[in-house]
Amino acid sequence: MAIATTNQYWTSRMNGGNPASLTEFGQDNESFTLTGTGSDGSAVGDSWQIASAGSGQLWSVTPTTNEYSIIVCFKYTATPADGTVLLKLDNGTHKAEVQATSDANKVKLVGTSTVTSRELDLSQADSFDAVPIILRLTLDSTGKARLYMREIIEDSDAQTNYLEVTGSTGSSKTIQWGNTDGTILWNNVYVTNMGAFSPDELSTSSFVSDSLLRMGLSLVERLKDSKRFFLKNMVNNSSIVYGYDISSQMVSRLAPPTIHVILQSLESPEFDTLGGTRITQNYQVILFITTRGTDYENSYRTAMEIAGDAFDELYTNTGLQGTTDSLIDYTINFDTKTDDDEVICVHRMELTYMRRLNMLHR
Repeated sequence: MAIATTNQYWTSRMNGGNPASLTEFGQDNESFTLTGTGSDGSAVGDSWQIASAGSGQLWSVTPTTNEYSIIVCFKYTATPADGTVLLKLDNGTHKAEVQATSDANKVKLVGTSTVTSRELDLSQADSFDAVPIILRLTLDSTGKARLYMREIIEDSDAQTNYLEVTGSTGSSKTIQWGNTDGTILWNNVYVTNMGAFSPDELSTSSFVSDSLLRMGLSLVERLKDSKRFFLKNMVNNSSIVYGYDISSQMVSRLAPPTIHVILQSLESPEFDTLGGTRITQNYQVILFITTRGTDYENSYRTAMEIAGDAFDELYTNTGLQGTTDSLIDYTINFDTKTDDDEVICVHRMELTYMRRLNMLHR
């Protein structure tokens, strides 16, 4: 999949209220439909609790597309029986399910094969050290299903932190959540029928999607995909990164040449409509292009070539939508040698983008 566009969003957003009445909580918010006659759901505090005093509850929407995502935050208060279906995505061809296991620490992802998660503390028994349980299940049109845990794609050791299976044979299109056994507090449930999005492609926060993902990470992907001479041949894709951490210790882990992309700031100088349903935002993006050469002239020239390719790539392929998405300003500061032993060069490029945003899907 790719980073969600401004026309792709969470089509159902349940924040603890009645899943059958979501239209009062924002525009384009499709309510869920209760499967069967289960009456074991109720609002408890800020959550929707489903108990298994009777038959539990299963809530669903029926999409017309073929790629889906569902993200939930929940807590066990009574552990469901092994095999209880918690989440299900079915595109009519393939089906994937998240099922409970026999304890309150793990879940399993079930398709043509079954994989089990690491320990998750689903009942949050660790008291003050407990971490809220966030699971994201995705299913694409080819049948690939992934289960992301706590919105982490890679851990600190660069190991993947998601489970993946091929979906089993599907039957009818549906996006489903709930439980027919045990008692679960469902704090939040977000669903989209617009794609199989990873945490780096669609955030639960529209603010994050509009800023970090669509502006910061999208520029990283654009530079990685570039076929321009120096970007393609001199800079490894693993060395083009978002600059979450640009401390000297972290930067030294990547061998030059490198490109660090940073979304430094954003502002909204004016609201385009009364009530703020449409606003203009300006984004300040910084690129640090770092090189090392046999002497400073070599390092400087190589950094200049890479910076030129980066600028040309972004200038010709981003900010091209007139009054809704434009590159409106840029500044480049070229590094100069100030120390006799210096062989590392860092050129700094600042770009300003202007975008007009629809603020209704929040």
